[in-house]
Amino acid sequence: MGKEFAPRRGPRAAAPVSFRRMLRDALRSLLRAIPNLISLSRLALAAAFATADSASTRALVVLAASVTDVLDGWLARMMRTQSRTGALIDPIADRAFVTIAVATLAIEGAVSPVDCALLLFRDGMTVIGYFVAKAVPSLKAVTFKARVSGKVTTGMQLLTLVAALVRPVWVPGLVVGVGLVSLWAVADYTWMLHRSRARA
Repeated sequence: MGKEFAPRRGPRAAAPVSFRRMLRDALRSLLRAIPNLISLSRLALAAAFATADSASTRALVVLAASVTDVLDGWLARMMRTQSRTGALIDPIADRAFVTIAVATLAIEGAVSPVDCALLLFRDGMTVIGYFVAKAVPSLKAVTFKARVSGKVTTGMQLLTLVAALVRPVWVPGLVVGVGLVSLWAVADYTWMLHRSRARA
């Protein structure tokens, strides 16, 4: 009796992706993006601050920015969606909001040029530090992350903005406080870069 040959089969077609799996992946991607979207909302809040026509509205905008600053990090930790992108977006959004708000008040004469310089000292030094780190080969791989000193400085900046709108008499003392914590933040980030270079 002759040999029987099984019919040759063509290449197996890839199993179709189920709708449930596609939906699950889409929801997972959306959840990962939520903290970053909350951080980016501070850019819209910065525009709202600059265009608002009353002190009370601006104070509410600052409070909203403060809530988003806490909420984005908390959600990222809770959902375990921390990423290098989020670690970069968060401080950029912070600095953009504060810079636009302080510049708006300075243009309108609500804070003096000296107050403006002290309020933005940390932010200017951070920008310089970032570009210096990217220019030094041994520091290019350093990841800039939020630190306690930076968060305290941002909190003091936001508090000073509210005071400038509703309690101007508090501004001089708060500006001094911002200057002091800014020095702490600059020293803290400089030390972090130094240690990163030593480990490289």
